[in-house]
Amino acid sequence: MKSLFNRLSAPVKRIFSKSPQNTPPPDQTETVMAALRGKDSDIEKHLYLAALKKRDTALFYRTFRKDPAAVMPLVYTPVIGAVCEKFSHLFPEPDREAVRITPADKGKIREKLAALPQKDIRAIVVTDGERILGLGDLGANGTPITTGKLALYTALGGIAPEKTLPVMLDTGTENKNLRDDPLYHGSRRERLRGEEYTALTDEFVTAVKELYPKAVLQFEDFATDNAYMLLDRHKDALPCFNDDIQGTAAVVLAGLYAAAKETGTDFKDMRILFLGAGAAATGIGDLLVTALQREGLSEDEARSRLSFADSKGLVTKNRRDLAAHKKPYARGGKEMDFPEALEDIRPHVLIGATGKAGTFTKDTIEKMAEINEKPVIFALSNPTANAEITAKDAYRYSGGRALFASGSPFAPVDFENKKLRPGQANNAFIFPGLGLGVIASEAKKVTDDMFLAAAKTLADAVTKADLAESAIYPPQEKMHDISRQIAKAVIKTAQNQNLARAPLPRNIDKYLDAVAYDPFRPPEKTGTVKKLLRRLKR
Repeated sequence: MKSLFNRLSAPVKRIFSKSPQNTPPPDQTETVMAALRGKDSDIEKHLYLAALKKRDTALFYRTFRKDPAAVMPLVYTPVIGAVCEKFSHLFPEPDREAVRITPADKGKIREKLAALPQKDIRAIVVTDGERILGLGDLGANGTPITTGKLALYTALGGIAPEKTLPVMLDTGTENKNLRDDPLYHGSRRERLRGEEYTALTDEFVTAVKELYPKAVLQFEDFATDNAYMLLDRHKDALPCFNDDIQGTAAVVLAGLYAAAKETGTDFKDMRILFLGAGAAATGIGDLLVTALQREGLSEDEARSRLSFADSKGLVTKNRRDLAAHKKPYARGGKEMDFPEALEDIRPHVLIGATGKAGTFTKDTIEKMAEINEKPVIFALSNPTANAEITAKDAYRYSGGRALFASGSPFAPVDFENKKLRPGQANNAFIFPGLGLGVIASEAKKVTDDMFLAAAKTLADAVTKADLAESAIYPPQEKMHDISRQIAKAVIKTAQNQNLARAPLPRNIDKYLDAVAYDPFRPPEKTGTVKKLLRRLKR
């Protein structure tokens, strides 16, 4: 046998020979990044990464973890918006990962979910595609939102990919262009509404609760009325939340806590003006009111700090057409347009949630800079093309003094020989860690206090060096570590609120190390991890 081995060619010998232990394997993540650099468009890069995630899941997540600032925009916002718009033209039917539920499944949803091979599901993202980012009703083309969000759960929160479930509630679309598109794969009907819609979503949530009692359910990109209806209807029945309402609120609150360190104005004293009064805006308001009450303000005092303007001007009690979610924020006094409200209220903070580019004009920013030494500007609308103002213009019109944050990423800006880094008010700072904390503690429900804990943890991660660059959020390279800290804060909150169902060991860090998915962990270490878990739980 030895002589036979000696007669083999060198390449064949290498197949049978063990690599020297002191020779590390090549870093395949660099190969992935080089391949990405060779692609001509962001959509091509997204498709390459989507294929890699199926072909070599661990390599995909190793690449994501090593360079989140480069990979995340391709996996999620802003590129995910373009992917959704063209989804039916990009993916053949077998390539769709999400479970699709239609009105035809009524009465059989539990059966459909139970037939799936995955049984131990821990994180579910569901959408009906009616309000995708700032792009409107994309129907079943909104499917990539669910898989994109869950990729962030795995990369940043450590939720094992096989324990995640993307779901598309395909209840139709009001987008006639989609219904007329011969390649559109969704239901070619007008949207299900009213009692029929409620009954279908009730059946889905009930099936989730019965089949996956340890899962957290995230509602994503629902239109305002349905977003609030689903949250109010189910928030006490199982651990669920709406990321557009609550996740956005928590990340903005964290930015305000951080901005307070730099502006010298206490959070409880800030006057905040919103342009846009949809579910995301008033959802932020709801959490801010709770946070302000924790600072010692009464509910009326807390609400007086917040003002909202929509397409018709300042939201006031004089108006007779107010949606239910706007009524708690209606101000007394006369009606006025947005520029008049800006002059009258003289806010410390301006938050844009309009879905429309350019709504913060040069005059808007100059007025904010006249009122404040350090004006705080949030341009939250996604994708990047829909931001209320660009980072460059926000700095230019404020004389480089703005503390600027956006929903989608902007590159750093050189202003008068100083590097300014736009903060990204990205929900990915919040929901992966929150989800991990809820899952690890097996919390009975998701509470406002958990989001407050997450916001404070994120704000604490903002350093003096970040603020020196006018950034009120940390760099994305720290997202994984911050998610771990948020998970610990959420676990502690669940325990303090008597909502944790899982008995947890004293050493939470080691426990989370053991339960969290780690793409750098060799597969052969799985048995060792299971032994560690048994030892920790003793």
